[in-house]
Amino acid sequence: MQPEFRDDGPIFDILGVGFGPSNLSLAAAIDEHNSTVPSTPLRAVFVERKRSFGWHEGMLLDQATMQVSFLKDLAAMRNPRSRFTFLTYLHERGRLVDFVNHKTLFPLRIEFHDYLEWVAGQFTDLVHYGDEVVDVRPVEADGKIAWLDVVSRDVDDPTVEVVRRTRNLVIASGLVPFLPPGVERTDRIWHSSEFLDRAAELNAAPATCTVIGAGQSAAEIAGYLHEKFPQAHVHAVFSRYGYSPADDSPFANRVFDPAAVDEFFAAPAHVQQKFFQYHANTNYSVVDLELIQDLYARVYRESVRGEPRLHMHHMTEVETAASETGRVRLRLKRLTSGERVDLDTDLVIYATGYRPMDPLGVLGSVAGLCKHDASGRLRVQRDHQVVTEGSVECGIYVQGGTEHTHGLSSSLLSTTAVRAGEIVRSILDREPRGTTPRCSNTL
Repeated sequence: MQPEFRDDGPIFDILGVGFGPSNLSLAAAIDEHNSTVPSTPLRAVFVERKRSFGWHEGMLLDQATMQVSFLKDLAAMRNPRSRFTFLTYLHERGRLVDFVNHKTLFPLRIEFHDYLEWVAGQFTDLVHYGDEVVDVRPVEADGKIAWLDVVSRDVDDPTVEVVRRTRNLVIASGLVPFLPPGVERTDRIWHSSEFLDRAAELNAAPATCTVIGAGQSAAEIAGYLHEKFPQAHVHAVFSRYGYSPADDSPFANRVFDPAAVDEFFAAPAHVQQKFFQYHANTNYSVVDLELIQDLYARVYRESVRGEPRLHMHHMTEVETAASETGRVRLRLKRLTSGERVDLDTDLVIYATGYRPMDPLGVLGSVAGLCKHDASGRLRVQRDHQVVTEGSVECGIYVQGGTEHTHGLSSSLLSTTAVRAGEIVRSILDREPRGTTPRCSNTL
């Protein structure tokens, strides 16, 4: 299959891969620059594999709230005057006064998703949905790699390929749902990322449900199932002794400040490791204290009545999950005693988190020009630019997947707005721009 070319397209200053919150914030930062400095505009385009905008749709539970302040939206921490802030969204939706009266820093997750869609709706002319990047090819000029040809394929018609040329590539390909080795999704074994979609497909209320995991999503799903199906038994299985509260105290939260990124990046490796050791409880396998107290109160009430439906299996691991006719049989191992017990359940939901998508899978032909550290991870500079061979003059940037260089906030919303501004500034500082037509292009 050969892509078609034509010679009338531009060379883009920025091509973004993925259009989740990170590159959505980048689009806002580009728009702000172009509006403020129209004499040096940045020409940008984005490609997104999904057919429409979406962000963790499977976990948009009705009562679930954000775990980060609304002020850490796509723009405010970078530019509080931006027209893309959450407050501007509230004003346009006619809810600003009501939100103020609500006296909260943490909006509903469904409301924040609506905010993200509202911002994304202002960039429909820059985004190509249903477009999956399959290769990135170096383009040489005068012995240097001056541009990158990004090859993408229509997800509905893989015979259609498109090639776009760019001076800078920004990869924000997001996170990939993680399942333990050997576990495969079935109609009765789900990952939390698909929870609401799969739950809507149920033909009958389950009699028994099991949730694997000790983090926020696991606790939210356990509570949702317990409330949604009042006759069902809900089993929560986790290797900890109990749900652990997230440390959102003011001083600990400073680990998500933009300044913390500078400190982490400059620190020696053994000190960087201490960042994770000391502050993992700000983000990993932790639950909001209010939700922990709510779940404990449910367990206690049921023990008083002698009718337990919410069962906590602490210090327990799942050894095997075998699908049987209409059921799943779990082999559980009690870590304290080594005892093994079987649990038959109608549904199993693995709330076992995510892993960053490997950007090398996107880079394709260019991957060999990127440098790695001793552990095989991409070397990334403070401005989020990948370190490349000396012949590469174009820029390759990554958003996310840089915890090893930029710390705990790498995959979170906390520094998204600031990071987008840093990338725009880096690109503006690196090279002159223009509208030189490319020699071959398909738009």
